[in-house]
Amino acid sequence: MNNNFPMPNGKTVRRAVVGIVLAAALVFVGANSLHAVPAGHTGVVTRFGAVDQQVLSEGLHVVLPFVTRVVDINNQVMKAEVTSNSASQDLQTVNSTVALNYRIDSQSAANVYQNIGVNYENVVVIPAIQEAVKSVMAQYTAEELITMRQTVGNEMQQNISEKLVPYGFSTESVNIVDFQFSEEFNAAIEAKQTAQQNALKAEQDLARVKVEAEQAITQAQAEAESYRLKSQELTDEMIMMEFIDKWDGKLPTVVSDGQALFSMDSILESAQSAAAAE
Repeated sequence: MNNNFPMPNGKTVRRAVVGIVLAAALVFVGANSLHAVPAGHTGVVTRFGAVDQQVLSEGLHVVLPFVTRVVDINNQVMKAEVTSNSASQDLQTVNSTVALNYRIDSQSAANVYQNIGVNYENVVVIPAIQEAVKSVMAQYTAEELITMRQTVGNEMQQNISEKLVPYGFSTESVNIVDFQFSEEFNAAIEAKQTAQQNALKAEQDLARVKVEAEQAITQAQAEAESYRLKSQELTDEMIMMEFIDKWDGKLPTVVSDGQALFSMDSILESAQSAAAAE
């Protein structure tokens, strides 16, 4: 069988292999010469292990392969949630869950990586939260922790900021996710609320009785005033009319010199006597 294609010699094979190796090396070097910093991150540059304070912004960058290494530091808002046990001012045990929203300032990314590393949350953030929770909780009674929750959270954030800002962190907010107290304390709070509700009900009942009594007194006074006004309306003319209605037609008489005399005063006196008799 005839072969129309010439067999390659050893020199040609070596050239092909070298070409493939060089192409692969160029691709490898080219790939390692580019670094893309993700959105919301800062690229910390190290040269032979030394941290460069000049950081890279988000986007594509050309770097020296085998010499330069880029570590991406997250500058977005992150959350660290901590569950801890602490004591209140009145020595009540408080189980709390506190969540901190924080971020690394882009200009501080190199210092954070150089001084703390990438495990910064476990190294400084969580211990700062735990210390702040214990410190602030000890300043309030268990009941105040419930009624002044927002104030307690604000003080925790201030306390945490004082610890984290020097490292290059900024705190966005602190949220008290949960407070848990002992069963005995919960029972005492419930009993106190029940007593307050009963006292409020008794006070309301007393106020209602007082109002009803005042209404009865007012009504009695009104009736008495009505009777008084009616009595005042019983004038001499009304007495005279009453007498006329009941008069039998006989006039009182007075004999003087054989004459029969009468007067209106005597008639009025008789009318008043008749009305009184009625």
